[in-house]
Amino acid sequence: MSYNLLKGKRGIVFGALNENSIAWKVAERAVEEGAVITLSNTPVAVRMGQVDELAKKVNAEVIAADATRVEDLEVVFSTSMDVLGGPVDFVLHSIGMSPNVRKKRTYDDLDYSLLEKTLDISAISFHKMLQVAKKMGAIADYGSVVALTYVAAQRTLFGYNDMADAKAMLESIARSFGYIYGREHHVRINCISQSPTQTTAGSGIKGFDSLMDFANRMSPLGNATADECADYCITLFSDLTRKVTMQTLFHDGGFSSMGMSLRAMDQYEKSFDKYRDENGNIIYG
Repeated sequence: MSYNLLKGKRGIVFGALNENSIAWKVAERAVEEGAVITLSNTPVAVRMGQVDELAKKVNAEVIAADATRVEDLEVVFSTSMDVLGGPVDFVLHSIGMSPNVRKKRTYDDLDYSLLEKTLDISAISFHKMLQVAKKMGAIADYGSVVALTYVAAQRTLFGYNDMADAKAMLESIARSFGYIYGREHHVRINCISQSPTQTTAGSGIKGFDSLMDFANRMSPLGNATADECADYCITLFSDLTRKVTMQTLFHDGGFSSMGMSLRAMDQYEKSFDKYRDENGNIIYG
């Protein structure tokens, strides 16, 4: 169902790879809500992924670019303004990758040259994106920028490795840049801390299936899906959230506020019998 929340707005979606990508879902929802957009990903991702398929579906131009290169980002923003007819109203940063994770290096045995790449791709690219956009006047006043993050930025989770450091930096950039961009142009910058989601990037994390199951057991509402995350992004791009900025907003079914749930405790118990009342109903309190 469309509510025309983005009618007349222009946007750029970075990071769509295939139909499992959150960025892919965001692109679809943005257009459903009335926006016109461009898409950007690395040249390799454009060649190897299914971005062209998405582009045809949402009638968007694909701009191949390495988000760690300032000159590439300048091309993305200048081309987008030309194609869309002016400064954009929203941007999604859905970019993250750890070479250390891919090479199965543990956190206490990192390759530091690979760590630099992790930080550059997953966090510093966000700063570069914002800095380039601000200098070019590429984001309209009262625009909105959203980056995707994860609770491992604030809490230790087994296997998330140096991506946790990158996400912590990403959230810090949102706060620091959010102050400047907000004061000067009323542009708001937020991070969405999403549930573990079965994407190409997420599946590379060690023990990811178990992590998803644990999070689902811990969350009162269960894990948030990619489609549900896209819905949340749309609200942050819309005019309904004009005073929300510099925030890390948890979209995780309540996981981030939990300590232990009955469903998680069930892994260590033989039955639910001790948690039932006289009528056989489970007592969650």
